[in-house]
Amino acid sequence: MIVLDENIIESQRQLLLRRNLRVCQIGFEVGRKGMDDREQVIPLLHRLRRTTLFTRDLGLYQRTSCHERYCIVVLAVEKAQAAELILRMLRHPHFNTQRKRMGTIIRATPTSIRLWPSVMAIERELSWPA
Repeated sequence: MIVLDENIIESQRQLLLRRNLRVCQIGFEVGRKGMDDREQVIPLLHRLRRTTLFTRDLGLYQRTSCHERYCIVVLAVEKAQAAELILRMLRHPHFNTQRKRMGTIIRATPTSIRLWPSVMAIERELSWPA
C-alpha cells in the first residue's frame, strides 16, 4: 500500500494517479486530516499492512521510526517535485518492490538517498542509478 502524507499537494497526487499508481492519502482515504506525525501517523502505520508512507516531513527521518511492518520515505524536495521523486524511488533497484522497502526509513533528494535499515545500526547512503 502506498500512502501519501497530507503534505503532498493535490497536483502531485493527481500526477501519480495519472501514472496508474494506486495511492491513498492521509485525510482522504486513510486516517484523518491534521494527524500528528509522531503521535498518530506512526501508530496508523502499525495498523496498516505493509505500507510505504511518502512524506515531506523531515522530522520523520529518525532511526527510532524504523519498523519491519512499514517504510517511510522522506522527500527532501519542493512541493511540485514530489511525484517525480516518488516515481523515481519506486523504480530504484533497491526499492522497486514492497518487500525491499519494508523496515526502512529513507531520505530522498534529487541527488542522493540516505537510509536507516531496521536491521542495521548505521545509516547508509545510496546513489541514484545512471
